[in-house]
Amino acid sequence: MGFVQKDAIKTTLISSFGLVLGYLNKGLLFLLILSTEQIGVINLCFSLGVLFAQFSNFGTIYTIWKFFPFFKNKEKKHHGFLSFILLIGLAGTLIMCFFFLIFQEHLESIYIKKSPFFIQYFIWIIPIGVGYVLYLILDVYLRALFKNIVSVFALDIVLRLGVTLILILLWAGLISFNLFVAIHGLLFLLPPLILVVFLLKIKELHLGVKNIRISSKFRKIIFNYAAFNYINSLGSVLVNSLDIIMVAQYIGLKATGVYSTVVFLTSALQVPYKSLVRVSSPLVSEYWKNREMNKMKDLYTRVSSVSLVVGLGLFLLVWVNIDFLFSFLKNEFKAGIWVFFFLMMGRLMDMFFGLNGSIFNTSKKYKYDVIFTLFLIFAVYYLNTIMIPLWGMSGAAISTALAFFVYNIGRMIFVYSIYKIHPFNKNQFIIIGVGVLTLITCSFLNNLFLNQWIQMVFNTTLAVFLFFGSIFLFSLEQETVNYAKEIKKKLFN
Repeated sequence: MGFVQKDAIKTTLISSFGLVLGYLNKGLLFLLILSTEQIGVINLCFSLGVLFAQFSNFGTIYTIWKFFPFFKNKEKKHHGFLSFILLIGLAGTLIMCFFFLIFQEHLESIYIKKSPFFIQYFIWIIPIGVGYVLYLILDVYLRALFKNIVSVFALDIVLRLGVTLILILLWAGLISFNLFVAIHGLLFLLPPLILVVFLLKIKELHLGVKNIRISSKFRKIIFNYAAFNYINSLGSVLVNSLDIIMVAQYIGLKATGVYSTVVFLTSALQVPYKSLVRVSSPLVSEYWKNREMNKMKDLYTRVSSVSLVVGLGLFLLVWVNIDFLFSFLKNEFKAGIWVFFFLMMGRLMDMFFGLNGSIFNTSKKYKYDVIFTLFLIFAVYYLNTIMIPLWGMSGAAISTALAFFVYNIGRMIFVYSIYKIHPFNKNQFIIIGVGVLTLITCSFLNNLFLNQWIQMVFNTTLAVFLFFGSIFLFSLEQETVNYAKEIKKKLFN
């Protein structure tokens, strides 16, 4: 975990700064400058753009993780592997653009009743989707080369700074909202451009059909693998987008603005976890290649334990102050408090079983993951059709959390039954118990002070002392203790 820890710390620090920019944009400037409907438009464009990118990549993401170790050879330009993958992604993007334009009227009809304001901005989904799919392919390629920093910087810093700039221009009256949406869409082409320049700099941008030296037999294996993982890669992204899309369809853009803002808040709490998984996932392919199952089991357990501590700890810090935090938002956002709670329950489950996907999708049993992914998609869609009309935004959050719970448990059981590896250790259950005790104690003492600022400081201090203090005092998760010490060291240096 030494290499993983070191790289994860760097990406976490960059992502943390990006998180500050994200909060500045979506947590402050969006609320001050944009109406709730306009927030809904921007976030819905982004969600549909991400979905566009996942449909366009044709399963190339996990394909890079799975097969790149077999072609990795700098002298031979990795046998043209990047060119081969980009051709697949380009074909998918062109096909998606064609279908998008052909069925545009039908897609717009879904939103014409509840979200008519969104229709005029529908076309800007395309540049978001194209930019994001190119970024995904180049990002995973760089991760396979164990180059993580520039990718994180391009997306989390450069893109968000661009959004901050156009928000300021909109606030100053120098651009209209229509132009803001257009520039916002085009900004997503900037991160892949940065990655192309970086690949040129490190002499890893090997393009050209002539560079491809992959046998027809191996191409068939890759295509077969990509076809199955095409569905799998859609699963989590479709689920993350489906609730926002269906809230816009069933309730309207104002609810979409609230719901998507809360989704951003939950995603922000996943930054340390994503950094850890980002640098851990390529190692899984290496372990499969070398049949190092003991190392994989150790990595699986450690990543899950760290994710549990960080995810649960951050959730507690926010939840014990949830009323205080939402008091700064518009009144209509208070409906998102329980949306946050249920979404985080699903996210915590997904974070704990974080390496499930990488292990499953790079194993020989990857085809079976299609069953779990299809279940996830249909479960979320079906539950949304029932729960959104009943409980509104909270219904969408509950359906997503339930689906993620069953999905992750099912995958974990399958992986264990085949490979006899699991992410559990006894201290994890103690950590969960400490988390529950912390939540109960803070809830009981939540109205101790009349001044809300003093109460917030008290709640935060108490949660830190009870949860993180117990973990450090009794060394319940040693990797987290070491991780925190390294971050402290980096910050002081």
